[in-house]
Amino acid sequence: MTQVDVLLGLQWGDEGKGKIVDVLSPQYDLIARFQGGPNAGHTLEFDGKKFVLNTIPSGIFNEKTMNLIGNGVVIDPIILKRELDNLQKAGHDPVAKGKLVIARKAHLILPTHQLLDAANEQKMGKDKIGSTLKGIGPTYMDKTGRNGLRVGDTTLPDFKERYNRLVEKHKEILSHYDFEYDLTEKEAAFFEAIDFIKNIPHVDSEHFVNGYLKEGKTVLAEGAQGTLLDVDFGSYPFVTSSNTTTAGACTGLGIAPNKVGSVYGIFKAYCTRVGGGPFPTELDDEVGETLRKVGHEFGATTGRARRCGWIDLPALKYAIMLNGVTELIMMKADVLDGFDTIYACTHYEHNGETIDYMPYDIITVKPTPVLKAIDGWKTDVTKVSKVEEIPAKLSEYIAFLEKELEVPIKYLSVGPDRVQTLVLN
Repeated sequence: MTQVDVLLGLQWGDEGKGKIVDVLSPQYDLIARFQGGPNAGHTLEFDGKKFVLNTIPSGIFNEKTMNLIGNGVVIDPIILKRELDNLQKAGHDPVAKGKLVIARKAHLILPTHQLLDAANEQKMGKDKIGSTLKGIGPTYMDKTGRNGLRVGDTTLPDFKERYNRLVEKHKEILSHYDFEYDLTEKEAAFFEAIDFIKNIPHVDSEHFVNGYLKEGKTVLAEGAQGTLLDVDFGSYPFVTSSNTTTAGACTGLGIAPNKVGSVYGIFKAYCTRVGGGPFPTELDDEVGETLRKVGHEFGATTGRARRCGWIDLPALKYAIMLNGVTELIMMKADVLDGFDTIYACTHYEHNGETIDYMPYDIITVKPTPVLKAIDGWKTDVTKVSKVEEIPAKLSEYIAFLEKELEVPIKYLSVGPDRVQTLVLN
């Protein structure tokens, strides 16, 4: 029996997971998204075109690969319909080709979940989490509170009654906020989208994925967001509402831990973060602005400017440990092309100590990064197509990271297009 390989982000999200899933998808029979919702923005570029996927797995452009939206994902039917409509207009129709299925146990995002999200952020003011306002948190709250609606419920004769009961509960909560809203248009779009997704095959993801494994087929589990946003192990409460780690692939698809094979951990050659929360290596200066401009660091889903800073090795080591990473993938090396000197945070100064791990009180006591200066390569690497062409100083940076992180870097991305990806070993 084959195993499920897992691909996930090791920082605060936005590492480039979509591009790498697209690059790797020809090697797999099934790509399965296992958590998160349309707050994800997986950007793919090829043949001069750019696509942003929010819910659909990033293997959707490979003709031979099946794609599963797993039970751990929360689905906004309106956004999913819009994604599929846009793909169809661009000449890609995974539904017509039978290349997309949805887990029956995946929970639905209702229009009122988004209202609750917005009302809560408004009330929190300057202490807000930095939510994308897609209704993710409230949907997961209903899931754990055993009130949620699932994809499989849409085919039941009393679905509308179930929907109304949950909406009434949400309206009662909203009555305690100073928050105005009108549901008319959103509700009409929601039920139109519900009818649409009934045409996509619904499956029990646990049986579906394990069936692939039993037949000896290859499966890649695709994560969203990043490890440092994990609801249990991230910088709580500035986190997402799901488990973004390898363990989340088990619960988000229905696979046993011993079915996990290789774990691909993706990270940028520097760091970014969207929204609030701690960011020890953040550069709130011209250097940070340069990283933002050169790296086009603006949210694929929200358009928000990302906070930028140097690479954080204590945070990366933490993420590697949590996920059992077997191979690393470094993204956006090209963004650092213009720097004479780059820096890596090797330790933190925290409460009078020098530490190499993320402390529990990182939210309340900001650690000071200990930075190591590294020579830049001052070369345009976007045209590099062979490993032998990699500049010596970039090779030295890669070797330094491999020694510090104790995991090999297998892939190197030197640009946004799928062809700008090098296999190092």
